[in-house]
Amino acid sequence: MAPRKVALVLAGCGVFDGSELHEASAVMVHLSRSGAEVKIFAPNMEQMHVVNHLLGNPTEEKRNVLVESARIARGNIQDLADLKVSEFDAVIFPGGFGVAKNLCSWAVDGKDCTVNNIVKATLQAFHSAKKPIGLCCISPVLAAKVFPGCEVTVGHDKNVDGRFPDAETATAIQELGCKHICKNVGESHVDSTNKIVTTCAFMCKAPLHEIFDGIGTMVGEVLKLA
Repeated sequence: MAPRKVALVLAGCGVFDGSELHEASAVMVHLSRSGAEVKIFAPNMEQMHVVNHLLGNPTEEKRNVLVESARIARGNIQDLADLKVSEFDAVIFPGGFGVAKNLCSWAVDGKDCTVNNIVKATLQAFHSAKKPIGLCCISPVLAAKVFPGCEVTVGHDKNVDGRFPDAETATAIQELGCKHICKNVGESHVDSTNKIVTTCAFMCKAPLHEIFDGIGTMVGEVLKLA
């Protein structure tokens, strides 16, 4: 069987204003182990803001999402506007605040957010072509905004044992008319109707290897659907 071709969409570099590095790396490791061919993309746009990751506060600096994402891609990256869905079998979006700040405005507007036009068009194109979409951490909110009625997980809808501090995200997803499925960090949820696969990753306070393994289940299910 020919290797599956997967597009990976990044949102910058660093958890507080871009893609979560460990999640992006985990997706790439699992895809590599599965023999998939991966091409990396990011929108060519200015970040909402730049956060000093040591101090946790925004700075006056300006950075570009594509240029910053190139750090994770080791320079081998393309503008999301140039992605051709016909050349791929699936698309995956890792998490990180960049998804909620750059790919959409969830970090500021919550469920009333807007999704970047190119990101929205990319998601709709894969969905229309009946090709699977993988999302982890906060990125399932993209599906919740673009595909009303879909099923996703961002972990649990209650802060169980303090491990799910962002549980209100699940409530917001349900308020958008989508179905939130509670899953633990090592699990993913498959919405087989929409071919959307989601896992909570760092939405759960869990050891890194558990997050890595949970992302592995998401990648595995995406590849099965592809």
